[in-house]
Amino acid sequence: MCPDCMLAFMDKLNILFIEPFYGGSHKNFTDGIIEYSSHNFDLYTLPARYWKWRMRGAALYFYKKIEKPENYDLLFTSDMMSLSDLKMLWGSKCPPSIVYFHENQLSYPLPEGEKMDYQFGFTDITTALAADRLLFNSNFHLNSFIQNMPGFIKKMPEFKPLWVVDVIKDKSSVLYPGTHYKGAAASKTDSNQIPVILWNHRWEFDKKPEIFFNILKKADEILKDDGVETPFNIVLLGENFQKMPKAFIDAKEYFKERILQYGYCKNNKDYYSFLELSDISISTAIQENFGISVVEAIQAGCSPLLPNRLSYPELIPSSLHKDFIYNSDSDLLKKLINILKTKNYPKIESHFDKLKWKNNISCFDEFFFNFVKEITT
Repeated sequence: MCPDCMLAFMDKLNILFIEPFYGGSHKNFTDGIIEYSSHNFDLYTLPARYWKWRMRGAALYFYKKIEKPENYDLLFTSDMMSLSDLKMLWGSKCPPSIVYFHENQLSYPLPEGEKMDYQFGFTDITTALAADRLLFNSNFHLNSFIQNMPGFIKKMPEFKPLWVVDVIKDKSSVLYPGTHYKGAAASKTDSNQIPVILWNHRWEFDKKPEIFFNILKKADEILKDDGVETPFNIVLLGENFQKMPKAFIDAKEYFKERILQYGYCKNNKDYYSFLELSDISISTAIQENFGISVVEAIQAGCSPLLPNRLSYPELIPSSLHKDFIYNSDSDLLKKLINILKTKNYPKIESHFDKLKWKNNISCFDEFFFNFVKEITT
């Protein structure tokens, strides 16, 4: 059978999907691909814990777990997999491979008091070299990875393989992940409603919750001085994988009964209901390679307030930066107070409809198909 005839016959690819860290944004992404794709997937996962050990040893587990990798048209996996290890173990049985980078260890900020373990940065590099193609979840993320690579490699005392930068760059592309929100944006027009401020990020240091709550406390004090009895209520969503940050403990006491939800929602229906209930979505993150939580909040009708850094300026249309992108903590406070006083919640969800999985999946399906076509012709 000629290659073109063969590809037409195998319109639906058989894809081996390995996710060593099946939780959070990785799970969100994985479930979306499989639910909406026109291709056939076999999914193998490990739980979302001990991420360092996943990067070190997941390849050994999947090497034995998956008996016939050669039966697949394509291997699709994430940056939590040491692909170079897996390809070495499987040898010629390993299918052509694509790695999706949700994050990378070259630019990820470290918690206070923690030193960089260089092994994980080199695992990212060798995984990228071992893959046939690389996908990143934003242009910001791709550029950050490429720009940080030379400085990381130069930490080596000698024989510095700077050639890897161009090799990795040449096989890298960007595809935004899709989102699962399927509803219509909630109405925010009730002038008697107490505004609801949303946090729907991970409860971890890189999202800077202490800054978020500090801004809320300042806004609360200013508006109460102006005679507003209850300036706003709060919805606190998101996963907490490690120790509870002190900022959340303090906020629970400070805001007390004004917190409408405190903690992770296991039920998606409840989660999206809280997004629709909320009016304003704020991020104070210092690490965000895409921002699924922010996009879904916008799609549910929230007005975003996002820092002028990371992936956010890329996601928000430049014509809307003035209203929704802030340049400093004081600028965030000013914009927040203005929204709370006017109770005017501009909705921009129409700009993000294209990122819902039902609209976004074709980008992935076409990429997979064209990749297999390229390597078989």
